[in-house]
Amino acid sequence: MPITSRDVARLAGVSQPTVSRALRGDPRVAADTRARVQEAAEALGYVPSEAGRSLVTRRTKRIGIVVSDLTNPFYPHLLGPLHDELEKHSYRMMVFTERSDNQVPLEQLVDGSIDGAVLLTSNLDSRLPAELQRRRLPFVFLNRESSPHTADAAVVDNELGGRLAAAHLTDTGHRRIAGIFGPDTTSTGRDRELGFRAALAESGIALPGVFTHRGPFEFDTGYHAMLELLGTDPRPTAVFCGNDVVAIGALNAAMSKGVGIPDELSLIGFDNIPMAEWEAFRLTTVGHDLDAMAAAAARLLVERLENTISEDRPQRVVLTPQLVERATVAPPPA
Repeated sequence: MPITSRDVARLAGVSQPTVSRALRGDPRVAADTRARVQEAAEALGYVPSEAGRSLVTRRTKRIGIVVSDLTNPFYPHLLGPLHDELEKHSYRMMVFTERSDNQVPLEQLVDGSIDGAVLLTSNLDSRLPAELQRRRLPFVFLNRESSPHTADAAVVDNELGGRLAAAHLTDTGHRRIAGIFGPDTTSTGRDRELGFRAALAESGIALPGVFTHRGPFEFDTGYHAMLELLGTDPRPTAVFCGNDVVAIGALNAAMSKGVGIPDELSLIGFDNIPMAEWEAFRLTTVGHDLDAMAAAAARLLVERLENTISEDRPQRVVLTPQLVERATVAPPPA
């Protein structure tokens, strides 16, 4: 039979409710009694039941992580720091996946099994954030926002990042520049393209339609768009990609056609995921601290759940991106 709190109570010589209060750290329990209960629990190997505790506190101490596609290398890198930060505050993490906004697991999120949610892959037109607000389930945006300043968020300055990419390419001497952007239905895709276009325009460089592609932040987007760009005449001398996964797809397409990177074509990504620094890629990219961004999102949500945020208005943590120079950008060929 499993060890119960009643077994601990008998060994410690106290009542069962005292065991529950002592293990919760209730200040009404005397220090020597709390120590005796803890010693008894350790001796018996007793593990408090989270289900039973949640009946008393009406809190599950679980956080739902909503992400669209775990096969994308970007998102798993956020789960580790999310888990670590939540664990510091005694919260557990549950991952919910969605394939489209029409298949949002709303019922699973609001059935009482979680205290709050972290939204990793919200679209600008997503209905989920508004529905969670209507049902009063606390949540935080991480990486993407459906609309700014409507909820707590931890993001990077995507517009500035797009500007940094454009400035690096123009400073290196490029004038025929293309973009393989993310979807314009996402804040990351929209803002990175906005910053990139604005910086090019300030340098007197146009971004023609034939040099513009958009698609999901996936390998295939970069691969197929690059094949099309290589078929243009004249073709671009540099390409900015909406994220590193897209850039790696574009890099593979260029290699498949025997196009040298960066001698014949320069390439720059965004996010600086760990894969970007592999010797096989050595990708020049716009980087930001993924761990810090994920940890900030977890802290914002915990503070909101535990009522330690003094203001009702949404809180935003905006990270500043930086250029990470490696081996995929060089002056244009003569």
